[in-house]
Amino acid sequence: MRALFLTAALLASTAAQAQYVSQQPGEPAFRALFKEMVETDTSLTTGSCTAAAEKLAVRFKAAGFADADITQFSVPEFPKEGGIVVHLKGADPKVKPMLLLGHLDVVAAKPEDWTRSPFKLIEEDGYFYGRGTFDDKAQASIWADLLIRMKAGKAPKRTIKLALTCGEETTYAFNGADWLARNRPELIMAEFALNEGGGGRNGPDGKPQGLAVQVGEKTVQNFWAEATNPGGHSSVPRPDNAITDLTAAVVAVNRHEFPVQFTDTTRAYFATLAKVMPDPVGPAMARLLSNPDDAEANRIVSMDPTNHSVLRTTCVTTLLEAGHAENALAQRARANVNCRMFPGTDPNALKADLEKIIANPKVSISLKPPIRPVAKPTPMNPAIIGPMQTVAAKHFPGVPMLAMMSTGATDAIFITPIGIPVYGAPGTMIDADGNGIHGLNERISVRSLMQGRDYLSDLVAVLANPK
Repeated sequence: MRALFLTAALLASTAAQAQYVSQQPGEPAFRALFKEMVETDTSLTTGSCTAAAEKLAVRFKAAGFADADITQFSVPEFPKEGGIVVHLKGADPKVKPMLLLGHLDVVAAKPEDWTRSPFKLIEEDGYFYGRGTFDDKAQASIWADLLIRMKAGKAPKRTIKLALTCGEETTYAFNGADWLARNRPELIMAEFALNEGGGGRNGPDGKPQGLAVQVGEKTVQNFWAEATNPGGHSSVPRPDNAITDLTAAVVAVNRHEFPVQFTDTTRAYFATLAKVMPDPVGPAMARLLSNPDDAEANRIVSMDPTNHSVLRTTCVTTLLEAGHAENALAQRARANVNCRMFPGTDPNALKADLEKIIANPKVSISLKPPIRPVAKPTPMNPAIIGPMQTVAAKHFPGVPMLAMMSTGATDAIFITPIGIPVYGAPGTMIDADGNGIHGLNERISVRSLMQGRDYLSDLVAVLANPK
């Protein structure tokens, strides 16, 4: 799931650039792989990630990878939700491996609602159209293509591990990243991982405006808020009412402001923006960094919805269920409260906070499965961030880069608890309108895909061969 929003401070047009020419070899083969991935339906409702993993395995074997270096996995209960792990062995066993992480599954798409077939790759007006063209088959295809090309050349110092899994897009699906972390951690164990979640943003003219590396993310946790009542005939209403109790609880939760918090990443993020944002936002950011309890600074900075979410835990009601008949008092009313927990937040502690916010014993709060691991702040490691910036200066000259914490969620949440810091890699540029990700007519510009491929290929080569 991609969630990249760059603050307006970065939205200054860069100098005019000539039409982009790919710098990496093998573009026809990459296009063929990308086409095969997009045209393999991997939505959980009508498709199969296992089928996509099998097609990739054929390509890896044809490239010379031994059977021992390719692991296809699934579980009997979810035979279509399999994934694949591939190892490209490094030359220096003293250098710890790196992990390239991506997901094969895509959000469901109804063909009747699309202008073009969602599971046919169509190139039109400088864009590739199709479900998954951006999220996440662009990066997954780049990773797979890169390993295939590297297999034909000199071995890198590090072993490079590739994990392409299923279940990232659907809460109740079999999640391959979670399964690997719990059951086969040796397959993915690495010094660090590169994942989705970073990228960059293009302006209306298609030119890059800003780059971002994702360093950390929130944890998604859903809660049930539920009120029960004996009910009765609607002609004889009473003050004690399940719907009334739940409504008051929902309003209290939706209006509650959790306190401002910072990680090293978000502190650096706001410190950078404070220097370039105009009055009153820039000065307010500086004041908030000095004093997180500054209410007026908080109000000003939080007027931007993204800044508001980056600064704190957020909870909002997303689903409501109540009543059983038109002429009866509701016996049960409940709401799904979707919380995005700031790194380090214990879900049980948040449950206690919600109970205090609602302050009504008639409304119960319970954690709704699945209960995901607590997100840990990812370190701002200069050995990772530095090469990202250096390589970006070559591919995106003059384009600023910020480290950011995602308000969304990726499979990094399952990988970091086993000791692998995960970074959302920059390089693949999104348009201001979001490119139809999770919606209709998803697309990626041909330029963004090929330029992202070039950047990520060079970045991996540098990180895989530390000096």
